[in-house]
Amino acid sequence: MSLARAFSPALREIRILCSQSGAASDGTRQFILSKYPVIKQHNPDLPVLIREASGTPARVFARFERGVEKHVELDNLSSADVETKVAQLLGP
Repeated sequence: MSLARAFSPALREIRILCSQSGAASDGTRQFILSKYPVIKQHNPDLPVLIREASGTPARVFARFERGVEKHVELDNLSSADVETKVAQLLGP
C-alpha cells in the first residue's frame, strides 16, 4: 500500500509521537520529513498531528470513525520500516 493516495474517509486523524533527539526515533523523524508532504498533498483535510517530546517512544495512532483508535510502535525502525507499519495501520 502506498501512502501517496487518498485515504479512506473513515480515517479521521493521524497522530505521530516521537522523541525530537532520541536515536530510537531517527527512522520516525526521517519518515516525517520525507512522507508528510506527500500525505498532506493527497489528504489536505486530514489532520496529521506530530508531537515531539523528550524520551517519548516513537509510535503512530490512527483514529477512525465512531472513535475507533489503533496504534503501532515505531521505536528503532528505519524510515522504510516506519512507512510499512504506517501503511499497514491505515490499510483496510
